[in-house]
Amino acid sequence: MDPLIQSAPVIEIPTVGMIFPSKTDIRLYYKAYSLGTGFGISKLGTKNGPDGKQKWFSLACAKNGVFTSRGKNILHPRPSIKTNCKARINVAVRNDGEVEITSVCLEHNHAMSPGKSRHLRSHKVLDLEVKRRLELNDEAGITLAKSFQSFVVEAGGYDNLKFDERSCRNFISESRKLRLGNGDAEALSQYFTLMQSKSPNFYYVYDLDEDSRIRNVFWADGRCRAAYQCFSDVITFDTTYLTNRYDMPFAPFVGVNHHGQSILLGCGLLSNEDSSSFIWLFNAWLTCMHGCAPKAIITDQCRSMAIAIERVFPNTKHRLCLWHIMKKLPAKFGAHTQYKSLKQTMKNIVYNSITIEQCDYEWMRMVDDFQLEDSDWLNSLYKERSKWIPVYVKHHFWAGMSTSQRSESMNAFFDDFVHSKTSLKQFVEKYDKALKRNIEKEMKLDFQSYNSSLSVVCGYPLERQFNSLYTNDILRIFHNEVAGMLYCEIQNIQQEGPTHVFDVLENILGSAGETLRDVWLKVHYTAMGNFVQCQCKMFEFRGILCRHILMVYRRMKVDQVPERYVLDRWRKDLKRGYQSITNIYDSDVSESQRKSN
Repeated sequence: MDPLIQSAPVIEIPTVGMIFPSKTDIRLYYKAYSLGTGFGISKLGTKNGPDGKQKWFSLACAKNGVFTSRGKNILHPRPSIKTNCKARINVAVRNDGEVEITSVCLEHNHAMSPGKSRHLRSHKVLDLEVKRRLELNDEAGITLAKSFQSFVVEAGGYDNLKFDERSCRNFISESRKLRLGNGDAEALSQYFTLMQSKSPNFYYVYDLDEDSRIRNVFWADGRCRAAYQCFSDVITFDTTYLTNRYDMPFAPFVGVNHHGQSILLGCGLLSNEDSSSFIWLFNAWLTCMHGCAPKAIITDQCRSMAIAIERVFPNTKHRLCLWHIMKKLPAKFGAHTQYKSLKQTMKNIVYNSITIEQCDYEWMRMVDDFQLEDSDWLNSLYKERSKWIPVYVKHHFWAGMSTSQRSESMNAFFDDFVHSKTSLKQFVEKYDKALKRNIEKEMKLDFQSYNSSLSVVCGYPLERQFNSLYTNDILRIFHNEVAGMLYCEIQNIQQEGPTHVFDVLENILGSAGETLRDVWLKVHYTAMGNFVQCQCKMFEFRGILCRHILMVYRRMKVDQVPERYVLDRWRKDLKRGYQSITNIYDSDVSESQRKSN
């Protein structure tokens, strides 16, 4: 007889009507029962009452359900434990917190072996004492293999352990991410305390694990919080930048200021890039910003981010970074015999489609021409096309951003101060210098816009109106549209009630000045109120009037643009509250920080 069966305590078989003090107690009971019987357990779907509290759940055999293979190579299928086993207990949660078994199924459709229960995932347990010894040994330089062998010897053999070497290895890998270097925790605490003493509006919050170690951190100064009130319409979020030797991703929330410059709106350090970490970070940021969610956000294709955004920012427009998607073309189709032609075709569809109907038609034709029907990646992109292809998203305001390059440019901004070997203690000291330079850069741009003005391109009255309102960097973009009028002409005008519909032809030129293609665009203009809308959607997307609208305004002799077409976010003549906030990242901050350490 198996010695483990002999020594295992006798656990009462679950029956209907058994009552336990809490959900934890019934889980421990069923886990002990399954260990002695020889199967693993998992928690199935739950049901909540009208008050949002859990009223019902199931604990089932881990072999429940049917496995659906996602592997692409049928010659090497992935193993599965699923046998659609129906063994389970259904549990009702009472109002007083006690739980009761309401139905029981004890029959399994697979063999069970109590002697091998310790290998099942639900029965692998690293208790607090084991975790602490593993961490101490790791810090002392003792290899994991030697640490694990010491546990085997103490237990009297592998059979008496509740965990295996892989569990230990996974724990050490995780703890290394969470473990701060000498002085790091103190440096973070002192830095945040110092910042709050300089500005009561400085906000920070820690996320601690079960052993009270720092897992995630978020902070934002008073200037970031005030600036968000002006620039909360669109932000980018990207975690591809690693700032320190513990592989904790730097997670900046980045917006666009009135110069088109990246502006930091809060940031965090994460130990993991799973949905729970992002949910914690987004909730921390939302609390910091007084519950005001951004109107739009740009991220990469990270599924964990998408889940967190749906949970925390359900009403926020979510867009995927175009650059992150298009850069994968060589990896996905580089081996295709017609790769160059395929790449050019896809770029033309993505960047040059004028209408959704045109985009869909050309996409289907591309799939057919290049025989891409079985491309899972391409099919998944098409399903999510409303989140990344410009023609699908250009009707919404994105401050002109097609990618998360704002986050990447902010990362590049920090590159002068931090690197892969930077400790957290060093990071918080150098973070001051980076933010101070960014603030100084904005102040310099403000001065240049107030103290100097750009020359008009052609003296057109509308151009003079914007010259007096826009910051210089935004004005350069507008001047480019004024110059672009040279390559546009109005070919036809139709009347639709009070609205005139203009057919505008634009010649798209190449780098050498040759005409690459002609593009036809419709501009709708209503004289009453000077309402105007262009098919290219540049104003909706970027907040700056396009060359096609300027052509129509010139034809209709409109010399003054209505205020609704001059966005406040690009103006230089407005006083923004955050700009009057004192810069707390001055020289004595870093000096005080060094002395305190």
